[in-house]
Amino acid sequence: MATTTSAPEAILEAVGGPENIVNLTHCATRLRFELQDASVVDKATVEKIPGVMGAVPQAGDRYQIVIGGAVQSVYDDIMNLPAMKSGGKAAQSNADVKAAARAKARGKNAFVDAFFEYLSDSFRPLLPVLLGTSLIIAGEAVCEAFGLIDTHADVKPASLTFVDAMYRSVFYFLPIMVAYNASKKLRIDPWVGTAIMAALITPNFIDLSNADKTTGVTCTVNETLGTDLCTATVFGLPMQLNDYGGQVFTPLIMVALLAPLYKGLTRIISPNLQMVFVPFLSFVIMMPITAFILGPIGIWLGSALGSALAWLNNTAPIVFAIIIPLLYPFLVPLGLHWPLNALMLANINNLGYDFIQGPMGAWNFACFGATAAVLAISIRERDNEMRQTAFGALIAGLFGGISEPSLYGIHLRFKRIYPRMLVGCAVGGLVIGLGGGVDASTFAFTSLLTIPVFSPMGLYAIGIAAAFFTSFIILFISDYRTAEEKAEARAAAAADGYVEASPEETAADLALEEAAKAQAAQPKPALAEGAVTELVSPVRGTVVPLAEVADPVFAGGAVGQGVGIEPSEQQIVVTAPAAGTVVVAPESGHAYGINLDSGVELLIHVGLDTVEMEGKGFEVLVKQGDRVEAGQELVRVDRAAVEQAGHPLTTPILITNTAAFTSVEAIASGEVAPGDPLLRLTA
Repeated sequence: MATTTSAPEAILEAVGGPENIVNLTHCATRLRFELQDASVVDKATVEKIPGVMGAVPQAGDRYQIVIGGAVQSVYDDIMNLPAMKSGGKAAQSNADVKAAARAKARGKNAFVDAFFEYLSDSFRPLLPVLLGTSLIIAGEAVCEAFGLIDTHADVKPASLTFVDAMYRSVFYFLPIMVAYNASKKLRIDPWVGTAIMAALITPNFIDLSNADKTTGVTCTVNETLGTDLCTATVFGLPMQLNDYGGQVFTPLIMVALLAPLYKGLTRIISPNLQMVFVPFLSFVIMMPITAFILGPIGIWLGSALGSALAWLNNTAPIVFAIIIPLLYPFLVPLGLHWPLNALMLANINNLGYDFIQGPMGAWNFACFGATAAVLAISIRERDNEMRQTAFGALIAGLFGGISEPSLYGIHLRFKRIYPRMLVGCAVGGLVIGLGGGVDASTFAFTSLLTIPVFSPMGLYAIGIAAAFFTSFIILFISDYRTAEEKAEARAAAAADGYVEASPEETAADLALEEAAKAQAAQPKPALAEGAVTELVSPVRGTVVPLAEVADPVFAGGAVGQGVGIEPSEQQIVVTAPAAGTVVVAPESGHAYGINLDSGVELLIHVGLDTVEMEGKGFEVLVKQGDRVEAGQELVRVDRAAVEQAGHPLTTPILITNTAAFTSVEAIASGEVAPGDPLLRLTA
């Protein structure tokens, strides 16, 4: 990588420059890129940039770079770079980019991704205010523990009532905030969605259940919620009256139906009249639908899901308390934890407490314990880079309750961490389950600062301590690295002057260095002057001259010389023509770069423009860095899926280091099978 003057410039260069960026956004800890071509990004290069905690390639050409709490400033710095202002393409909205990605995916996975993105983007902007108010509640809990206040008194001092209002504002008006974010996510006027949801929280709507002020109201006892269930006759129809303060499912359902209605109205109403009549018709259609149908559905959906989990928690508290922390390490990286967050908020609103966050705390502190072990080991080993990463992640976890810096910056990078961390999750959950479970009085990220929110506080503190120290001890004793990773880290530290090698180690290193130099001095067999190398076919089909391949880049030899093959099988199987190392293997499965042991650098591109399929129909059998032998299967491709997507199956077989050879000629024509001679290369 070329010399740069700052981390933002280094990040921009690592992702291929502004011309490669379709869109750039960020969340609480990560920069989120939509790129023209994500294959140009080298993960190792990105992770060496100061301030970067980890890099996460995603489906298609999406890419995430984990920064941590400083993500906003890094994002701002990148967006303010002169290169971005002159050549960046980040002006396209996040919704535009993701809608295009979903359109390209053509499958149910895109719908699932869109669903969880909808949940995430509806809640994520609210996390700071939710966490801020949770600390107010934690302060109340501490004061009550010392007998300074009584939050359960029938008559409270005005000061305490005002403090209650400081945090209840967020939870009571939460459905309005969710409606605003959800409307923005679905690209409609957010104030229209907000106004529709706000109608159900006005004093006028609340007065509908007051028989002294409204006629035609009847109330019965709701056995499920333990509250009065009131019904009013509105327009001659029965309307179930609910308290929608704090509800989250109702605005999510409402906006999901409002969005297509709103967009449809904008298509059929003249632009000159849209400002008045689109909101007007949205109100008169959606407000009654929400009050009569969607509102009760949202209430009962949240109650039903909460009741099901409450049944499991009450029936088998130990099982529940263990399952939750064991699930979270797998849900969070995939973004699948948002439905549980919605249930937590629904529980607080319906029950006055939540029983999911306590066991969840076992996962968070097991995660932080693993990070603490990595920090301790890095201090012992004088690994300055990992020490900085682990320290930042641990502070973000212990005091912010945020697991992403630990997860992406460390845990997902070292395969030994997860199984050991899961032991800490199970132990913490077991302690909480044996104690009968833990309840939370508010939505809170599980950090040291929010311990007073949980009840019983002592049981919760013991549970998270057990999770933390179990993970810490196991990882500190066993290390988070394999033997190879430890040797590599030690060598890097020695090179940087952090470790003084012993005479024996120095001698061994010198011997290895001399051996490497001797090996490098010997040219690869295929590259020895005058050497002739035959390369066999990796796939069954019909040979096509490269000039006839229907792609000007391949046909012109810009990537390298070779041939094309029209595969003939229904289930296309692509194999390695010789032994080597896989250097390119994108998730889409459409292309494979192999550095053969002979010195030949080979590219096999399965079909044309098949990158757009994003892996659909491709069963990828190898990954970047894998060692492959001659005849080993690289990928299996469903011919019907490629044809249905409208892409040619022509598969170019290219020698990307063509300049190293005086000639690259085809020695086969017509039908070939895997293992048949295909190309002759003369060095």
